[in-house]
Amino acid sequence: MVDEIKLKNPWLIAVWPGMGNVAISAGYYLMSKLDMHLLAEFQSPELFDVERVEVKDGLIHPGRLPRSRFFVRHDPRGQHDLVVFIGEAQPPIGRYTFCQRLVEFAKALGVRRVYTFAAMATQMHPANPSRVFVAATDSECLADLKQLDVQTIEDGHIGGLNGVLLGVAAEGGLRGACLLGEMPHIFAQLPFPKASLAVLEAFVPMADLEVDFTELAEQARTMEQKLGELLAQMQQSIEQQTPVEDESVQQESAPEAGLSPDDQRRIERLFEQAEEDRTSAYELKRELDRLGVYRDYADRFLDLFKKQE
Repeated sequence: MVDEIKLKNPWLIAVWPGMGNVAISAGYYLMSKLDMHLLAEFQSPELFDVERVEVKDGLIHPGRLPRSRFFVRHDPRGQHDLVVFIGEAQPPIGRYTFCQRLVEFAKALGVRRVYTFAAMATQMHPANPSRVFVAATDSECLADLKQLDVQTIEDGHIGGLNGVLLGVAAEGGLRGACLLGEMPHIFAQLPFPKASLAVLEAFVPMADLEVDFTELAEQARTMEQKLGELLAQMQQSIEQQTPVEDESVQQESAPEAGLSPDDQRRIERLFEQAEEDRTSAYELKRELDRLGVYRDYADRFLDLFKKQE
């Protein structure tokens, strides 16, 4: 199948779920706004395991293994196509082997540049701009990145596949880099779209892409306000020694189980809109995340990006 795929000097972006949903949100945003379509599914079932089963109305439904997919955008100018790899989870074992297979597949597609996105947790205040930190596979690639408004990681490490993949890519002769969006460490378990936005604002000019950031910027402003309010409550709680409860932010991370009829109708309406215009799919993704049901709709959502014959 790979031999039948013809791409023009493709670049690869690889993302997985992680701290602040920084990487995965950036990947989904690109996929939606660039009208990408499904290219291939990446298989490594022996490296994954079923971590849970779903229960609905008291009945247990069989679990499924996490899936990994490639999506592609053909450059209308013929400079370089873009491939986005979205993994639902990182394998608990055999990460190096997984990355070797991924790089082998990417090289068969003609990929010569590999980028990963990630989060960098610091002491930043939620209201401050998110900086972008970078590390590259070679000095030439690092020099290109330094022309952007980014910070170089002088020493340290990058955990997970965000880093391992680039190490394997370098071993295979591919150039690449990791772009890490800054987020507050005290809110590491909550979505922080401002960091996703910062990463994309750095990457998009480098890749010579045109992307409308309106939705992501609005999402970033909304979350910044919520986190600012929560931080103020936390500070007040410390002063008064009283517990903090904030339903608005808790809803982002732990929505109530089940869907109301209104929620179901809204989801169906958003699916219809996304089928007509895939650039509106990110709004659908946000709503599924807010309601905590994306996993239930994941296959249907990603089917929106299957290439129409």
